[in-house]
Amino acid sequence: MKSPWSLSSSWRDGCPLRRTLPALVVLAALLTVSAGVAGGAAGAVERDVLRSGGLTQIELSSFEGDASVRPLTTSALRDAADVPGVRRVVADYAAAVYAEEGGTYDLTSRTLTPGDDLPVTRGRIPAELGPDEVVLPAAAQGTDFAPLVGRTAAFGYTRATGDASGTTEVVELRIVAVYDPGWQADGPGVAYLSEDTAALLAAARAGRSPDAFRDREGARSAVVVVEHQRQVAAVTRALQEDGFSASPVSDRVRALPGLFGAADLAMRAGVLVLALGAAVLGAVRAGDSTRARLGQFAVLRVLGSGRPELRRILLGEALLSGGVAGVAGTVVGTGLSVALAGPLSAVLGLPITVTDALPGLPWAAAALLLPAAGLAAGTLLGSREVLRRDPYLTARAHG
Repeated sequence: MKSPWSLSSSWRDGCPLRRTLPALVVLAALLTVSAGVAGGAAGAVERDVLRSGGLTQIELSSFEGDASVRPLTTSALRDAADVPGVRRVVADYAAAVYAEEGGTYDLTSRTLTPGDDLPVTRGRIPAELGPDEVVLPAAAQGTDFAPLVGRTAAFGYTRATGDASGTTEVVELRIVAVYDPGWQADGPGVAYLSEDTAALLAAARAGRSPDAFRDREGARSAVVVVEHQRQVAAVTRALQEDGFSASPVSDRVRALPGLFGAADLAMRAGVLVLALGAAVLGAVRAGDSTRARLGQFAVLRVLGSGRPELRRILLGEALLSGGVAGVAGTVVGTGLSVALAGPLSAVLGLPITVTDALPGLPWAAAALLLPAAGLAAGTLLGSREVLRRDPYLTARAHG
């Protein structure tokens, strides 16, 4: 236990261990914020994967110019559908639709795949979109689409007629639903279509018939729906062996994008940095603290106090300073993580709740305990040499 004398002495003499508090608070806060951000992102993505049935889905990608990856042509997709365990394959074709007349919007068009779980604000998305149906954002580029739900509207699209020329054609589509425009998993302002309609627009932009386009150029990606979750690994291996670039949709939880991937890395590195930083600061400051009160410690030793008792005094100071730093850093980091939940939801395009943004118990415990543990370890090492000095000679020197 730390004696009342050591408490008053360390406060009066300006205990050097207290100077470590700002650095340790910052390190603990950074660890807590990183844990909250990465955990919140993982929770949001995992919920999205579960809601959309992602645990039974596999993504196929086609990389232009990469001969090692099989293009997603009609025959290739047919081969993917024939793999044992596959229930359905939906190809994604990208193009664009724009205002036919009197408007300003220009929307990317894509296939609505089983992996898309749109937050619908009005209307209802059927189990499978018909060739004349479309799902739009509630508002995009100054146009409010919500009042048009249930109506048929004319959309323009481009049919290529040469290398740098094309004509505008019109397709009439019924708007069956609109979704929250804040959801931007595929980018802002996306119009979702049936597979056949999306392929029709992509083929027109390339100047080909739909059948020729699908046979020669193929889709940019596809979603493979597997009959049962336990078959995902085997089906993925079979598709990869057949030349496809295939990966389970659930892998998105372990491959967070950009900012969230960096937060996950910072969280793991933060544990090591916090522990080492606390130990180094503890060793340096414990030596300074002991030297600053060398005369006082020498008198205590002359009066009968042993080195173990003095070490306990220093250890108590380290635990107190580290505990304060850990609590302060965890509280500050948790507050920042919760405050960032809203802005980060917009970045990810998925809702991160306040509960998601709270750091997990293991990471919070690390932020709470590592500063005190590191300071304690450093104190035991840093004070060893100073406490070995002869107390009588030291007491005389400090007269």
